[in-house]
Amino acid sequence: MFTAPPIIETDRLRLREHRLSDKADHIAMWADERVTRFIGGQPRAPDVSWGKFLSAAGLWPVMGFGYWVFADKVSDRLIGMGGLSYFGRGIPELEGQPEAGWAFDADHWGGGLATEAMAAVLAWADTNLDAADIRCIIEPGHGASERVAAKLGFGLTGSSDVLPEVVNLYARPRGG
Repeated sequence: MFTAPPIIETDRLRLREHRLSDKADHIAMWADERVTRFIGGQPRAPDVSWGKFLSAAGLWPVMGFGYWVFADKVSDRLIGMGGLSYFGRGIPELEGQPEAGWAFDADHWGGGLATEAMAAVLAWADTNLDAADIRCIIEPGHGASERVAAKLGFGLTGSSDVLPEVVNLYARPRGG
């Protein structure tokens, strides 16, 4: 079982562990209403953002998978984060399944970084996890994430109204 994220490098990104030095970039990213429009709907206060950062880092020793910091490969600065989670959201279709998630600083949208990062995450999952499929949720109307999910091999399986906002449910079979 993995207790810390392995470092994975792509053409433009370094997927790595969370660091204290990432705090300011993380808080700034989640304070941006463009980032949170389809992820909770409201910019996050610094203490909430920091708590979620620590929670994401804590997935690895508990679940054996988790979130990575998506860092610019040249500067090593946090420009996004994501990976696989289990947040106990109360959505029956997610129970017992790794849930994929991704987010980038708005200044890094539109260049294919989410697809690049998550393709690396899913390749890791296909090799290292014994999961028949990976699930994800996306708020309806979030076209950019819907396109990323489709490129990664996720297919729409339904929707859920368990959370405060309706979300669409997606699944990707092992191996894509």
